[in-house]
Amino acid sequence: MGNTKEIVNRRASHEFQFLSNFEAGIVLGGSELKSIRAGHAGLTDAYCIFVNGELWVKSLYIKEYENANAYSVRPSRRDRKLLLHKSELRKLEKRVKEKGLSIVPYKIYFSDRNFVKIEIALAQGKKSFDKRESIKEKDSKRDIDRMMKSKGRLS
Repeated sequence: MGNTKEIVNRRASHEFQFLSNFEAGIVLGGSELKSIRAGHAGLTDAYCIFVNGELWVKSLYIKEYENANAYSVRPSRRDRKLLLHKSELRKLEKRVKEKGLSIVPYKIYFSDRNFVKIEIALAQGKKSFDKRESIKEKDSKRDIDRMMKSKGRLS
């Protein structure tokens, strides 16, 4: 498990304010699993929608596995079904319809039992002034860390 990678959508945390996180399974083919294990996946354009009470992730990029045979090759940006409990699905669907919130895929990783999991977040879009505030906070935290590090060297 040393070479497995965690794929994170860093842009999502800049664009959205996360209200709650959920861990979901994802339906994949064998060659897609090997491609994710190699770290060849991207979440930048991915989003989640409800279709007939089921949650689907759209535009999730998983590169075609080079060593796959011709019969197991799947399109790299196909729709993939997410697996959640019914109560969680109902809760998410209700909140998305009521308040106009979005469901954003944030992270793909391997669980302890070697299953591919996707962390999705119920999120609200940030306004431009919120984005500026978060950038200021990051910069000030970085400056403080830099000062603390330099003080440690002087002592």
